[in-house]
Amino acid sequence: MGWLTMRWFLRAVLAALAVCPFLTGCAVGPDFRPPAPPDAGAYTATELPTTTAGSPAAGGAPQRFVPGQDIPEAWWRLFRSEPLDALIRRAMADSPTVALAQARIREARENRRAQFGTLYPRLDAGLGASRQRISGASLGQPDTGGQSLTLLNASLDVSYSPDLFGGTRHQLEALDMQIAYQRFQLEGAYLTLTASIVTTAVKEASLVSQIRAVREIVAVQAKELEMLERRLQIGGVARTDVLSQRTQLAQAEATLPPLELELEQTRHQLAVLVGQLPSEAALLEFELDQMSLPEEIPVSVPSSLVRQRPDIGAAEALLHFASARVGVATANLYPQVTLTGSLGVLATTPGDLFSDASTVWRLGAGLLQPLFRGGTLKAQQSAAVALYDQSLAQYRQTVLESFRNVADVLRALESDARSLKASAQAEAIARDTLEVVRRQHEVGAVSYLFLLNAERGYREARIGTIRARAARLADTAALFQALGGGWWNRPGQDLLPSRQAEASGG
Repeated sequence: MGWLTMRWFLRAVLAALAVCPFLTGCAVGPDFRPPAPPDAGAYTATELPTTTAGSPAAGGAPQRFVPGQDIPEAWWRLFRSEPLDALIRRAMADSPTVALAQARIREARENRRAQFGTLYPRLDAGLGASRQRISGASLGQPDTGGQSLTLLNASLDVSYSPDLFGGTRHQLEALDMQIAYQRFQLEGAYLTLTASIVTTAVKEASLVSQIRAVREIVAVQAKELEMLERRLQIGGVARTDVLSQRTQLAQAEATLPPLELELEQTRHQLAVLVGQLPSEAALLEFELDQMSLPEEIPVSVPSSLVRQRPDIGAAEALLHFASARVGVATANLYPQVTLTGSLGVLATTPGDLFSDASTVWRLGAGLLQPLFRGGTLKAQQSAAVALYDQSLAQYRQTVLESFRNVADVLRALESDARSLKASAQAEAIARDTLEVVRRQHEVGAVSYLFLLNAERGYREARIGTIRARAARLADTAALFQALGGGWWNRPGQDLLPSRQAEASGG
C-alpha cells in the first residue's frame, strides 16, 4: 500500500472521528419539560398546630414543626443515639440491597457509554489470506490442470450513519434517564434502609420495655400470691381470692412468650437489615431511654417535595425516559443516511502488499427512506406516546401518594403527642389507684376483686404508655422518610438534568 495513500486515509478517518459527533441535524420528537410542582400551600386541609402537645412523662416533650427548614443528610442523628448511628453506618456498608442498587447504576452507565459510541464512525481492520485454484476454462483458456495462487489482503473499513434526525441522541437521552432512575432507586434504598433500621430499633426498645414491665408486674403478683397463700393457711382469705390471684398471675405470664418471640424476630430483622445472618449478628440492645425525641421537626414546603422524594425523582426519570422513546420512534420515520469507505491492499505475494499497484479503495453512500412497513413504525410511535401517557399518570399518582404520606405522618405526630399525654396521665392515675386499693385491701375495706382490677388496669396503662412513647419516635422517623431524608445534602449529589435546566432558567 502506498504510504501517501495510507497517511491520507488515516488523517481523513481521524478528522471524521473528531467532528462526526457534531455533524447532526435537527432532532425530531418532543422536548421534555418536567411537570410543574403542585400549587399547594399546605399538606393538610386544616392547619396543623405549630407545636404538639407535651407531657411530663419520659419522651413527652412537645415537638415544634419548623416549615421550610432543611433536613440534614444524616437525619437519624437527631435521635442522639450513638449505637443507632453506628448500626446505620454498618448497614450502609454491608447491606446487599444497597450493593444491588449500586451495581444497577454501574450497568446503566456502561450501557449509556456503549450507546454513545454509535455517534462515531465504525473503523475496522481486516487481514486475510486464502489459497485457491483457478481453472483455465473459467478464463477462456485451455484447461491445463488449473493454476493455484495465494491471495493476501489487508483493509481498513469505515462506516458512519449521521444522526440527522436525533434518533441516537434521543436514545442517549433515554439511557441518561435510566441512570437517573437507578440513582434515585439507590437513594430510595438508602432512605428505606435507614428508616427501617430506626423504626425496627424503636420497636426493639419498646418490646424490651414492655417485657421488663410485664416481668416486674409478674414478680409483684407472685409475691402477692405467696402472701395470699399464707393467709389462706390461717383462714385470713377465701380460697377464691387465691385462685383469682393465680389466674391473674398466669394471664400476666402468658403475655411474655408472644412479646419475647416478637423481640427475637425483631432482632433477626435488624440483623438482615445490617447485612448479617441472624445467627452471626452481635447487635446492641436498644432502650427507649437511649433515644431522644427530636424536638424541632423540619417540614419542607410542599413545592419542594417533588425534588426531595426519591420515588418522585424516579417517576420523573421514567417520564423523561418515555418522552425520549417517543423521540426515537419519531426519528425512525425519517430517512437514514449511511456513509462507507474502505482502503486496503490485495496481492499474491507479501512483497506486493506495499506497492501502489496493490492498493484498492471504495467509497459509498446510501439513503434509506421508509415507504411502507405495514404500519409498523407508526404503531411503534403511537405505542411510545401511550407509554408516555402511562408514565405521566404514574408520576401524578406518585406525587399524590407522597403528599398523602406526609399529611398522614404529620397528623400521626399530632395524635401521638396527645396519646402519650393521655397514656401517661392514665398510667399515673392507675398507679395511684393501685396503691390506694392495695392499702384498702390490707385493712379489709375492699374485696380482692377490686385489687385484681386495679392491678390489671395499671399493667395495661403502663404498657400503653410505652407503646405511645415508641409510636412518637417511630412516626418522627417516618416523617423524615416521607420528606425525602435529606439525601440532597450529601456531597456529590445533583438534580435530574431536567431539574438542572429548570433551576438555571434554561
